[in-house]
Amino acid sequence: MHFTSEQLLDDGVREREFCLGDVPGILWTPPSVSAPVPLILLGHPPLGLRRMYPRLVGRARRAVAEGFAAATIELPGSGDRPRWTDVEQARADLRRAVQAGEPVGGEIIDAVVLPLVDKAVPEWQAALDALLSLPEIGGPVGYSGGVISIGIRLAVVEPRIVAAGLFAGRFVPAVMFEEARRVTIPLHVLLQWDDEGNDRQAALDLFDAFGSEEKSLHANVGGHTGVPQFAGEDAAGFFARHLR
Repeated sequence: MHFTSEQLLDDGVREREFCLGDVPGILWTPPSVSAPVPLILLGHPPLGLRRMYPRLVGRARRAVAEGFAAATIELPGSGDRPRWTDVEQARADLRRAVQAGEPVGGEIIDAVVLPLVDKAVPEWQAALDALLSLPEIGGPVGYSGGVISIGIRLAVVEPRIVAAGLFAGRFVPAVMFEEARRVTIPLHVLLQWDDEGNDRQAALDLFDAFGSEEKSLHANVGGHTGVPQFAGEDAAGFFARHLR
């Protein structure tokens, strides 16, 4: 892992871009720390870090304001990383089915999501190894947002993640429902009730499948981009309870 750039944002947040092998990432920390701070991993959809940056930096600022560090990495096949021919074809098949109003079969969903989960999760774990080796970061660790199937897998296989805030999303492979039953860490799940791109009943079924003793579902009226500001405050409170 090596840092490639550094800047102080206008509110004093220290932002550093890094590369872990060929995987780019961004780390946000308080400008100075007297002791190692907890870390929140910021998930995001596979649209590229540059495109997602305005939303990611807003979430990072909130995390740093709470006394945490925040970090993210570029997902496989996104940004400047090499494209996957098979996954790109599966995504095209999915878009075609959605635009035509046709049902999306499990085979297409698996082809789009599972390769991403299988490759991204070990990369997140490698990034976590590197980030926790820094003197200013000491854990515990939370995971927030992004592709819900990645969050599920990380919650199952990564014991250093002690709490997760997940965004209910569309197109969850059937196998992830089985993995959800093995999740035991505290969960804060956000659902936009009128999200035109989300199967509400599937989201409710997935929430029911989670094995965590502490799990809460926060449903708000509105579409995918209509998440109210107080929803972010609720999520911040969740991480403050479990990471401090």
